[in-house]
Amino acid sequence: MAVLTPISRKPMSLVLPVVGAAGGFLGLFVGTANGSGLIGVVVGAVMMAALAFALTQFMDNERVSRWILFALLTASGFFFAGVPGLVLGALAGWFFAWFTFWMYEGRYRAKVQPYLTSGQVLWHYAFNVICGAIFVFLITPILVVLPLSFNSQDFFTFTPEMLRFEAEGYSLKHYRDFFTNNEWQRSFKNSLIIAPIATIISVSFGTLAAIGLSQSHVPGKQAIMAVLISPMIVPLIISATGMFFFYSSIGNFLEGTLGMDKNFVGYIKVVLAHAVLGVPFVIITVTATLVGFDRSLTRAAANMGANPVTTFFRVQMPLILPGVISGGLFAFITSFDEVVVVLFVGSASQKTLPWQMFTGLREQISPTILAVATILVVISIALLTTVELLRRRSERLRGMSPG
Repeated sequence: MAVLTPISRKPMSLVLPVVGAAGGFLGLFVGTANGSGLIGVVVGAVMMAALAFALTQFMDNERVSRWILFALLTASGFFFAGVPGLVLGALAGWFFAWFTFWMYEGRYRAKVQPYLTSGQVLWHYAFNVICGAIFVFLITPILVVLPLSFNSQDFFTFTPEMLRFEAEGYSLKHYRDFFTNNEWQRSFKNSLIIAPIATIISVSFGTLAAIGLSQSHVPGKQAIMAVLISPMIVPLIISATGMFFFYSSIGNFLEGTLGMDKNFVGYIKVVLAHAVLGVPFVIITVTATLVGFDRSLTRAAANMGANPVTTFFRVQMPLILPGVISGGLFAFITSFDEVVVVLFVGSASQKTLPWQMFTGLREQISPTILAVATILVVISIALLTTVELLRRRSERLRGMSPG
């Protein structure tokens, strides 16, 4: 069996503390789950350091050593916690089998500049670990909700069947309830009506405002910008209170003076309120796109006889389109997920999906909320992925990154 060629083996005085620290971090979670985080840290650190020492000093074949460590942690996990422990043990075994020899063979130096000192290399990887820990901290609540949405029981906790990965513990009943329940479907349709219209208004006004504020001759640009992005800064409850009084007067005028339908007026108020919340996101993203815009192109178009409208749609818009779409996606997500403003401004006829979720938590604990939350997370991930792809495209168009 082939032996992987080492790059430069590091002294055990460096390998053992680092591997032990990683083992202690894992032991913290395992120990906390079993009632004692401190014992878990000590046992995890000592055990992983001892395994790293034994496998690197007494085994000549790296591949065999890695398989031994993987099998050992997988079997230990299954012995102490059944199938869930087997899965976690397999993941831990794969990671520590790779990490131990990554440290021991000095492979961590392969992808950093050779002139970096040990302290700089340490900070490079410590910074990555800190960023990863923050990411895990932010994403963990979502990872808890996703499997719970498949619970076959009407509980907000993991059942014993789910923890044992038994098929009886999982079901699509909550998703079925979402797609068949009239209340959920009506609120979902309201969100699909309100969010796109509010997004179109936000994109239209936000793009024009960003282009206007990008002109050097506009007086008081900083003050105007501060006012326009204030809905993103001011606490939402304050904005919602102000919108309640403002749009109430508008609603009374539309209903009393113009004789418009009350339900239709309610939609108008909610759409305008959500548009106000989305405008700051459009302004910020379009303004960032305009930073690298070559204004000589618009002057050249004007010299060729194009009017301002033609110049905007034929020259400027294609280049700033990634920023416009990104701002529109953020505005759409803001409107689709917003609940505080619609509680103040809207009525029962304009009940949106987040409002229905809030009602489900306050009046009845409906596990369908977990299924809806999972669907919203998937939609948000898809939209944010689109934003990232558009951002990279925008950078390529402006020559800020290689194609």
